[in-house]
Amino acid sequence: MIAITSNKTSDERIQEIVQFIEKQGVTAHVSKGEDRTVIGIIGQADPKLAEQLRQMSGVEQVVKISKSYKLASRDFHPADTVINIKGVEIGGEQLVVMGGPCAVETPEQIDEIARLVKAAGGQVLRGGAFKPRTGPYSFQGVGVEGLIMMAEAGKKHGLLTITEVMTPEYVDVCAQYADILQVGTRNMQNFDLLRKLGTIQTPVLLKRGFSSTYDEFLNAAEYILAGGNPNVMLCERGIRTFETYTRNTLDLSAIPVLKQLSHLPVISDPSHGTGRRELVVPMTKASVAAGADGLIIEMHTDPDNSMTGDGVQSLFPDQFAHLLADLEKLAPLLGKKFDTKKEAILA
Repeated sequence: MIAITSNKTSDERIQEIVQFIEKQGVTAHVSKGEDRTVIGIIGQADPKLAEQLRQMSGVEQVVKISKSYKLASRDFHPADTVINIKGVEIGGEQLVVMGGPCAVETPEQIDEIARLVKAAGGQVLRGGAFKPRTGPYSFQGVGVEGLIMMAEAGKKHGLLTITEVMTPEYVDVCAQYADILQVGTRNMQNFDLLRKLGTIQTPVLLKRGFSSTYDEFLNAAEYILAGGNPNVMLCERGIRTFETYTRNTLDLSAIPVLKQLSHLPVISDPSHGTGRRELVVPMTKASVAAGADGLIIEMHTDPDNSMTGDGVQSLFPDQFAHLLADLEKLAPLLGKKFDTKKEAILA
């Protein structure tokens, strides 16, 4: 349930209400908005608690929440969550672009791609060091060495970095080198991994499972939030349908739906969402129009010879640069800011 107070209720009174709630053996989460403060109550509460709260001064309303996901719900947290990573804000007015290869291959490769991402106006360098592959004999990534390569390239060119983490055992080492940890579609319901990610504060990009409902997706995010990590982004990366022309079907409706149901930032992945290079540009623009807070786009200097074999969905550097130039014109029309000439503020 949630207890709602007005903006006239003092911070001291809100703290008294929180203390009363937590004495009942449940957890209270405070979310302050411009017009009201929402106190979310997590746990098995005594049925009498709702009536007790209604009688307390400062409490305007008590509402029971039927959704299984609480902390991810906009009912609990009415205002948009904005994640600030070294000066780059994700979830606010700024449109954020994450670009780079599917996998880190060599120091020279990731350094050159980082330079191109920065030159085009991107803020985040993407690249996989550990790769979950459908076939056991496919390229699986270069491991920790890839993390080091990408971290050095990101630092050199003033970019944040994002990489995929596959197991709980590798969370700490990935967090040591990357600014954002990605949970891939196959691991969306790897609950041991999600619980581990809840114990750290490194931001997490959670990709939607390719057969998952919105409810399942948000409940997966709930695992991370419930563990204590509030820095979660949702990523729509396409779902599996009967259509075979595209690798997946990018569910654009997920973007406004998730923005309505949840306060968490929403990122779109048009590369995996289509699996076809010629569709990445139009679906990127469509994602921004649908309300996405950011994009994660594959770009490679030699996509036809990439080690993962996913080059068919990777943009060439000139295509990536032209796309970001178009986004600079498009973003203001849709309430977002995007300046390809602005330097990222990285500590």
